[in-house]
Amino acid sequence: MRSIRDDRTTRAVIRDEALRLFAASGWEAVTMRQIAAAADVSPGLVMHHFGSKEGLRQEVDQYVLDVFEAMLGELTGDGGAELLDPGAGASSLSELFARHLPDDSPLPSYLRRLLLSDTDAAQLLFRRLYELSRAALDSLAAAGLAAPGRDPAVRAAFLLANDLALFLLRDRLTEVLDTDPLSADGMARWAPEMLSIYAGGLNAPPPEPQGDAPQGDRT
Repeated sequence: MRSIRDDRTTRAVIRDEALRLFAASGWEAVTMRQIAAAADVSPGLVMHHFGSKEGLRQEVDQYVLDVFEAMLGELTGDGGAELLDPGAGASSLSELFARHLPDDSPLPSYLRRLLLSDTDAAQLLFRRLYELSRAALDSLAAAGLAAPGRDPAVRAAFLLANDLALFLLRDRLTEVLDTDPLSADGMARWAPEMLSIYAGGLNAPPPEPQGDAPQGDRT
């Protein structure tokens, strides 16, 4: 068994291993014994800290919400208009996560499972993401950098849905692009095209190549 003197550290180890397993296989398929084995602790210790698998899942959900909330603060900044502004750092949720998370992070996969689940955490996260998208669109419109459209609520939801599609379809996109779209190389290809379409529509000229980023098959 793992010998850790700090109970808080032990709790974090168990939570992180549960997050990794839940992201890979889904909450329902993972057993408490598997979590305990991954964390190198006894099943009884997992029960001691979390009471049940449902209690552990709720803590993992809250941890994921807290991590995303912290990262979303970078998008809103002081003015709340950085979501689609390429000069303000990250230009999208996916670019922000790709910038902060290692390629092997389980958080994007867990986000996909969480958003498609019927849980309070899923509703809270999606509403927070929507509120961010709406605030960013309002700020860009006020600054003359975007049009709010006839229905700003729908436009904000459309922008959010486009961004979240990168997480929900990550595996399929990797297959057709031969690059993980959430990796640094994948984002170097994805972000310019996305911003070009947002700025000028499908008739916009192609974006200028950025450094040595792969340009994909142009045939």
